[in-house]
Amino acid sequence: MNRLREQKQLEKQIAKYQKAGNIQKAIETCQFALINYGTNPDLHIKLGDLYLEYHLDIYQAKQYADEAISEYQRALESYIDSSEIFYKLGMAFFYKNDLDKAINYFELSIQHDERNGDARYMKAECFMRKGYFHEAIDFAREAIKISPLKSSRAHYLISCLLKVSTFKDYKNTIKSYCEMMLSILTLIFDKKAQKQTLRKLSYLKFLPVLLKGFLYAKFKGIEKALEVYQSAVEKAPGFVQLYCVIGDIYAILGRFEDAICEYKLAIWLDSLNIFAYRSLCRIYEEIGDYDSAASIYNKLIIIQPYMAEYHSNLANILYLKGDIQGAVTQYQNAITLNPKITWTSIVAQTLGYVFQENIKNLDAAIGAYQTAFILTPKDIDIYINLGSAFYEKGEYNNALSIYRQAIELEPHNAKIYCNLGYLYWGKGEIDEAIKTYETAIKYDPEYDIAYNNLGVIYLDDLGRVQKAIELFEEAIKHNPNYALANYNLARSIAITGDKVEAAKLYQVAMDINNITKELDPQEIKDKIQDLFN
Repeated sequence: MNRLREQKQLEKQIAKYQKAGNIQKAIETCQFALINYGTNPDLHIKLGDLYLEYHLDIYQAKQYADEAISEYQRALESYIDSSEIFYKLGMAFFYKNDLDKAINYFELSIQHDERNGDARYMKAECFMRKGYFHEAIDFAREAIKISPLKSSRAHYLISCLLKVSTFKDYKNTIKSYCEMMLSILTLIFDKKAQKQTLRKLSYLKFLPVLLKGFLYAKFKGIEKALEVYQSAVEKAPGFVQLYCVIGDIYAILGRFEDAICEYKLAIWLDSLNIFAYRSLCRIYEEIGDYDSAASIYNKLIIIQPYMAEYHSNLANILYLKGDIQGAVTQYQNAITLNPKITWTSIVAQTLGYVFQENIKNLDAAIGAYQTAFILTPKDIDIYINLGSAFYEKGEYNNALSIYRQAIELEPHNAKIYCNLGYLYWGKGEIDEAIKTYETAIKYDPEYDIAYNNLGVIYLDDLGRVQKAIELFEEAIKHNPNYALANYNLARSIAITGDKVEAAKLYQVAMDINNITKELDPQEIKDKIQDLFN
């Protein structure tokens, strides 16, 4: 009898410590009770709850989700059909950010209690974090159907998802506002929502620190702001946002390794911290560590597989790494997800460029450009790219038709006339080519490419060396770093017999070409040797 009375006293003491906010002391007392009075499933549940509460305490940095899981699993040995314990295990795995296991336990909780609206709501949270927004909304609505009054969190989640929906429209905006109003109206009945709201409001105590850091950055220097934030994070090592702020400051200062460390700490505390992941990607790209950037984007895609932006950014990284086929796959994934018409059109054009310039698959390039054309038929760059692909394929009539459509859209666009001039030139219609290049120059008197190409026609097709020289000089005047124009001017000067001047110009072309990579450097060397043979 005394033993039972002592155990009850300890349980009261645990509750007292917990209510006072002394979670560590409550945990120690609970552990003492289990050691002295043997296995008690209710005490294991209580200890699991305490560990989970401590895990969420921003004033300590250690993670306690695993300890909570262990305690709940011990309790489950006694209560094998407990919907509540399955739910608590799901919560522990959720806070550990093991979403698949969390979903599994929430499903088990629902199987043992079909009226468990909280488990359905938490499934919605899991699917939202994984990027499956439609499924998240469906589970949130199931939670509302089961507990219409205790549904503040579910209404709020739906409101947020509708607000950021990829296919956002006026109707979704109205629906989002309605869900927000329902969230506010049902808050009084939803204790878990109240607790969640109070926890978020508790972060307001850090507002003075953030403001102080901002003012220090503005008036005393960013180094002083860094000291303020570092001091704050020592007091609240579990406040993830502070690590991200410190990481941003390090990035501004160019201390990239320190910034990487801070973002990784943020991810360690919250492995679904999208901001920290994206910031890491930005840093890795900036320092040229493409392998690490690709690795982080792959993690982001695992977390949110429907985010087209991640696939597109990963494609850019893979392209820079030389993994062309991998880049193509990711560009295609981004297009399939199709978040916004204009954005998707740009990705499709990029894919077309890769097919055209790197893989040399002109049919695939034309297909990608045509996809972009369907999405944004007034984007003039699509006409230029599509016309270029048709030209390379030898389909001159299709290219001509595309360029003429482009001119109807923008009759004064010099670039279109320049491409059209190249088309006429390729077809051997020299007079039409000259007229078209002259029109391009008329609409853009500083168009270096048009001057150069027209100069080549006068030099190689008409043999009018002096006219060619004037045109190449105009091209160089408007773009001194144009290696091809310097090379062509050197060719023209060589014909006049001034070998020394020609050699100088070839050398200028070679120096520029070392940076711009416009020409085969051996071709320039051969020309210089030919001058004096």
